Amino acid sequence: MAYVCDLGSGQRISLDGQGAQTIVAISSNSAGQQQQATSSLQTGTWTAPPEVYRTSEGVVVKLQTANGTQFIQIQGSRMGMVATPPSLTNAEQLPTQQTNVSDSTMQPMKPMQPMNMGTMQMNLKPMEMKMGDMEMRMGSASADSINAAKPAPTRQFCTQCGASIKPSDRFCASCGHQIV
Repeated sequence: MAYVCDLGSGQRISLDGQGAQTIVAISSNSAGQQQQATSSLQTGTWTAPPEVYRTSEGVVVKLQTANGTQFIQIQGSRMGMVATPPSLTNAEQLPTQQTNVSDSTMQPMKPMQPMNMGTMQMNLKPMEMKMGDMEMRMGSASADSINAAKPAPTRQFCTQCGASIKPSDRFCASCGHQIV
């Protein structure tokens, strides 16, 4: 059986009892980001649905198992078994929902849409960024097609001695180095 619990602020806990193992997945979704931490803990076979509580120290999962009551402490993206039962007197119990195992796994992110911020533009395919007069590209466009779109530089320099050369020069007038 799998259960999910929404913690708010785009965070969600998925709990899946697989025999004596409990799979705990914490996922958080925000604009342009998706993160998940998963851990498999030896808890024993569940005998009742899990209970989730919000405490001042984080989130506590209470499991009734064949091995007795087990507690899992979750703080941020860290999780682990708790040796001593935490106090749940002032804790807020959060609702859990039964779900399919496939629903509890992380879903792929939607493709990034072109982004514009003032004079800056970013695209994913092909990877490119433009800001004012500057451009940067990476990806499927060939170097020849990119270079063909750019005008030839007006001033070039010899790679051997650094002297100024013209685009039509075949040899450097200063050192005689062959221009490739």
